[in-house]
Amino acid sequence: MERLPLHGVRVLDLTMAWAGPYATRLLADMGAEVIKIEAVNNWDLLRAFTGQPPNVERVWNKSPYFNHVNRNKYGCALDLSHPRGKELFLRLVAVSDAVIENFRSEVMENLGLTYEVLSQVKPQLIFISMPSHGKTGPEAHFIAYGTNVEQLSGLCHLTGYADGPPQKTGISYGDPMAGVAAAGALALARWQRRRRGRGQYVEVAQRENLINVIGEYKDERFADVVSRYRNQDALDAIIAAWTKERTKEQAADALAAAGVPASPVLSVPEVFQSEHLRSRRFFETVAHADAGTWEMEGPHWRFSETPGHVRLPAPCFGEHNDYVLRGLLGLSEEEVEALRTEGITGETPNWAVHE
Repeated sequence: MERLPLHGVRVLDLTMAWAGPYATRLLADMGAEVIKIEAVNNWDLLRAFTGQPPNVERVWNKSPYFNHVNRNKYGCALDLSHPRGKELFLRLVAVSDAVIENFRSEVMENLGLTYEVLSQVKPQLIFISMPSHGKTGPEAHFIAYGTNVEQLSGLCHLTGYADGPPQKTGISYGDPMAGVAAAGALALARWQRRRRGRGQYVEVAQRENLINVIGEYKDERFADVVSRYRNQDALDAIIAAWTKERTKEQAADALAAAGVPASPVLSVPEVFQSEHLRSRRFFETVAHADAGTWEMEGPHWRFSETPGHVRLPAPCFGEHNDYVLRGLLGLSEEEVEALRTEGITGETPNWAVHE
């Protein structure tokens, strides 16, 4: 079997929450060596979404949310705010292909780790930033998550019921959409690097990305579309009378038999039980040292020659410190121990940070 499409590509992952980690998960699914970097005092807040009492042993490794979006990655604890941690990060940059971050717009500048600095170390480096509002403009310093991005993109104004208030999607839709866009941006930048011989800085503003996805608010060619809804209430009554006598499966089958594309609305348990998805082996079993064993969906893209799979569970905190610090950077055990003593690395996060 041939190697996965991104085999040999090393990505330093400075992202947290959903949008950024989803982007790097897509890259890792396709074979990239993604090294997720956290710090003892600055770890991914998704580790706190455990659904378990905080006194559970090593609870920070048992968050379903974190483990879902960080599969196929390596994990290293390294404090980039410390001079020694910054020095080691720059050494990692020198042996990597890309850096991706979704911090507030000023964070990398405050750390002294801008693209201008990193590209001096590695001219071929691709640097992906995912600020919510972009790096320039009067709102560049604003902080946002997927929920805010939905409001700012205009999406919520287009959802909800006719006479009701705007409604959000309920899933922070802007996050995974930004993740897909950032993963695609890195692939395109790599192609451009092959032609130019050097890397570049790529900005994926999450707000702007979602605006592109939802399209235009109004197009004059469709100004009369409301006229097609004048009998909507009567139509709803007819449909309601027909559907209440059938299960959702029966209704979907009857519509399909009549040539109407239809399918039942599935609950999450029903999705997992889907005969169709099971026949396609869509779900894969994942075993995690601390979190146990469960099923999750496989990679999005199915390559006939290089199919991707869940190769690694999400990393325990600092799980691959030895591989990164000793294997890639060549530090001695004494040097690594000194980093632990100073709190620059470690295998246990400061849980109080996100309590």
